[in-house]
Amino acid sequence: MNLLARLAFAAFIANALPAQSQKLKKNDKLTISNLRQHVSYLADDKLEGRRAGTKGEELASTYIAKQFESIGLQPKGDNNTWLQAFPIFDGKDYKQNSYLFINGHEIGKDHFFPLAVSPDKMLEAMPSIALKESGVPWFLDLGDEKEANQSNPHFDVESNIIAKARDAASKGATALILYNDGDQHYNAKMKGETLPIPVIFIDETESKKYFSDETAVLEIKLKTGFTKQERTGHNVIGFIDNGAQQTVLIGAHYDHLGYGEDGNSMLRSGEKQIHNGADDNASGTASLIELARTLKKNKSKKSNYLFIAFSGEELGLFGSKYYTENATLPLTSVNYMINMDMVGRLNDSSRVLTVGGYGTSPEWQKSFSSLGDNKFLRIKFDSSGTGPSDHSSFYRKDIPVLFFFTGLHTDYHKPGDDAGKLNYEGQYRILQLIEQVVKNTGNDNKLAFTKTREQQTGTTARFSVTMGIMPDYSYSGNGVRVDGISDGRPAKKAGIQAGDIILQLGEYPTASVEQYMQALGKFKKGDKTNVKFMRADSELTAAVEF
Repeated sequence: MNLLARLAFAAFIANALPAQSQKLKKNDKLTISNLRQHVSYLADDKLEGRRAGTKGEELASTYIAKQFESIGLQPKGDNNTWLQAFPIFDGKDYKQNSYLFINGHEIGKDHFFPLAVSPDKMLEAMPSIALKESGVPWFLDLGDEKEANQSNPHFDVESNIIAKARDAASKGATALILYNDGDQHYNAKMKGETLPIPVIFIDETESKKYFSDETAVLEIKLKTGFTKQERTGHNVIGFIDNGAQQTVLIGAHYDHLGYGEDGNSMLRSGEKQIHNGADDNASGTASLIELARTLKKNKSKKSNYLFIAFSGEELGLFGSKYYTENATLPLTSVNYMINMDMVGRLNDSSRVLTVGGYGTSPEWQKSFSSLGDNKFLRIKFDSSGTGPSDHSSFYRKDIPVLFFFTGLHTDYHKPGDDAGKLNYEGQYRILQLIEQVVKNTGNDNKLAFTKTREQQTGTTARFSVTMGIMPDYSYSGNGVRVDGISDGRPAKKAGIQAGDIILQLGEYPTASVEQYMQALGKFKKGDKTNVKFMRADSELTAAVEF
C-alpha cells in the first residue's frame, strides 16, 4: 500500500467483540489452504520483496499468470499475453557521461557527482579558488555555507545551492564546484528546471587534496552528461468473457518494496533487509486469484470479469494509472472496480473491515443492505472514492469503486510483514463477502457514478492548507502534474484543470510532489498568492486563496 498517501489514511478502530466460532467446511478449508499457499510463495525471501521492475516481480508475475491460466482465464495483456508492460522512471545516471580532472588527475566517479539538474556541458579552465571571475568555474565551501546558516530555521541546502548556481551563472560563472561537505549524496531522481551551469559536488577526501589552499589556481577539465534510466513493471491481466455488456474489474497490487531502495520503507535503521509484504499486498493478490477461481465457476453470465494484479502501486499507483490510460478492455464497458489491498490482518477480536468507496455509487447501499448481518466481520464504511491505493486511478475515470482493507499495523512497510502473521480464515471471510457483493450488484444495469470527498494525501512535510488536487505520482517531469481536482477547493477556484502541471506556488518552485508539499507548508489559511502552471505548451499564472 502506497506510503506517500497512506500516512494520512486513518486506520479505523472498533470496540472489541467476541469472535464467532463456526465450523469450516471442506471447500472452505481448501480455499484457506490456497490463500496460505499463494501468500507463502509471494512473500518468500527468494522474491526479494517483489520490487517493481526486478527479478522478484518477474517471479511473482509468472506465478500469478500460471494461476490465472490454470483457473481457465483468458490472457488480456499486451498482444494477447498475460502481461502489460509499463515504464518506471529510475532517475538519471551520470557515471557513463561525466568526468572531472583536477590538475591532470582524474577524480573517481565515487568521489564527485553533478547535481542531476545540471546541463550537459564540457569545459576547461584554470580558475583561482578564491576569485570569482567571469568565464571560469566558481568554488563554494559548502561546509562554511552550512555553518553560517545553522541558526536559520528556513535554510534548505538544496534550494540554497540552486539559488547560488543561478546567481553565479548571471555573473558569468561557467560552473559551480562545491566542496568540504560529506553529507551530500547523488539524487538520481531529482526533478526541476535545468540549471544554466553545471553544479559539481566533490567529497571530503578529494576536497582535502585540492582545496586546502584557497589562493591556489587549479586546472579544471569537466564534462557533465546523463543517461536516463528506466525499468519495466508489469501488470498481470486475466479475463472471464461471458459475452455480457458489462465487465466487473477486480484488482490488487502484487508489488512491494524490495529492500527499500525507493525510499518507501518505514525501517529507519538503514539496514538492507527484504520487505516481504505478506499483508501488503500478497494478501490481496492471493484473494484476487481465489476470487477468480470462484467466479469462473459462477453460473451467472450477466457480467464479464477482468482480474488485474497491478505492479508499481508502491511507487505511486504506476500500474493502475498506466492501465487506465492504456486499457486492454474499453473502460466504458467497466461497470465498477473492486480493490483489495492489505486484507490479511483481520483482528480476531474487533473483526473490523474497512470498505472504502461506499459513496461512489448509490447502488452500494443496496448491495450491502441486502446481505444482512455478517457473523464474521464488523464493516466500517468510508465514502471516499480516493485513497492510497489503485482504486483511485479508476475513480478518476468516473468508475464506481470499492476498497477493502483490514487496517494498518506495526509491520507496515517493514521487514516484519511476513506470511506467518496473517489471519487466513479472516481473509477467507472477506473473500466470501466480496463474492456476495459482486453477486448482488448491478448485473442488469450499469451503476450510477457519484463524486465523493477527497482523501488528503500525506508526506514528510507538514502543512495546514491544501490546494485540493490529486498529484500524478507517476509523472517524472518537472513540476507536479494534476490528476484530479476537488470541487470548491483553491485549485478549482483558480481555474486549475486535470492535466495542468504546477511549477510554482508564490516564490517557491514545485519541481516534485515533495517540494509542492513543502511549499504548501509556507502558507496558512487565508493567505493569497499566485500559482504558476503549464497547460499544454502555455505557461499560465492564476491567483489562489487558501
